[in-house]
Amino acid sequence: MNSEISIHINKIAALLNENNIDAILVGSNANIYYTALCFFRGYTYITKEGLFRFFIIRNNPAFKNPNIVNIRKPEEITSKLEELGLSVPAVLGLEFDSLSFSDITRLEKAFPSSTFVNSSPVLRKARMTKTEWEINEMRYDGVHQTEAYRHFTKVYKEDMTDVEFQIELERILRLEGCLGYSRVSGNLMEINLGSVLNGDNADTPSPYEFAMGGSGVSSAVPGGANGTEMKPGTTVMVDMNGAFNGYQTDLTRVWKIGEISQLAEKAHECSRRILRTLEKEGTPGVPCSALYEKAMEIAREEGLEEYFMGHNKKVAFIGHGVGIELNEMPVLTPRSKDVLAENMTLAIEPKFVIPGVGAVGVENTYVVRDNGLENITVLNEEIINLIR
Repeated sequence: MNSEISIHINKIAALLNENNIDAILVGSNANIYYTALCFFRGYTYITKEGLFRFFIIRNNPAFKNPNIVNIRKPEEITSKLEELGLSVPAVLGLEFDSLSFSDITRLEKAFPSSTFVNSSPVLRKARMTKTEWEINEMRYDGVHQTEAYRHFTKVYKEDMTDVEFQIELERILRLEGCLGYSRVSGNLMEINLGSVLNGDNADTPSPYEFAMGGSGVSSAVPGGANGTEMKPGTTVMVDMNGAFNGYQTDLTRVWKIGEISQLAEKAHECSRRILRTLEKEGTPGVPCSALYEKAMEIAREEGLEEYFMGHNKKVAFIGHGVGIELNEMPVLTPRSKDVLAENMTLAIEPKFVIPGVGAVGVENTYVVRDNGLENITVLNEEIINLIR
């Protein structure tokens, strides 16, 4: 484990050198986990030379490392650096995108001689490509997430609501070992154990930055299942939690209640065609924007552009990075400047919303390899009828 931590630290150190940052102080939950592979309350301090210390206010009993330095408050960090014979950095990176204003202000006062820069982009870039250890963690997630999904068909009952259905799916996931919590990036993202969208609820826009919306059961958390009865002639799209360790996979499948329209069936097959195409074309060096444009091209060819990535309200992406957080870099948008690199992990989700029926489409989690995208969430992609 310590060797894996060193790899992560060295990736960050290299990026600090590229950006002329002397050191970084990491304090957000996701990046604490990335740098320590265990969560604790405190900070990870990393220099551009690759030296690191864990300044811990409240430790996790599971975390044992020779680089731990115990502190009571962040103001002690500078004096601890001096005790360790380390100089206070002239340029110090802080996570402006993740930490609160009060946290940043407090840390700035603790380092009165330092100049501060935003290091959030450095950490996003470091996490964008994965090591084989990280990929194996995600592969473990994929195995257990798909195993849970295989049991979802068994829980449906006539006159069931989408919320009742979701509760049963959550039970299956937890029994499979799901942690019951997803780390997400950004203050515009909140999620419970995932999204279940039945019928026209899938066409309800959400203020969150999700591919699909849903009104939810309360205006306090306006997203996902809304408590309506699952009726024949509609679909139910399931995009549920894939967090079985510190990493995550993202997976969407669709079921139908009785028979659905030919248009909905056609759109679902179009989603699968898009995935098969992108799996071949998603090689290192390909612009992320090119994958988006190819998906749009296929949707237009099929005459389905009106329903692609939403109907009432569309989103301008077809996929995103995934790992410690559910939504990482890169994002597959038409304006993306990112280029695919080997060992990036992507969730690609070409989805359609058909009025009167619901959402259709498939989402898989992939690893970028030299010969294309490797699917680590292999599961039947056809629409299965819940009524037998």
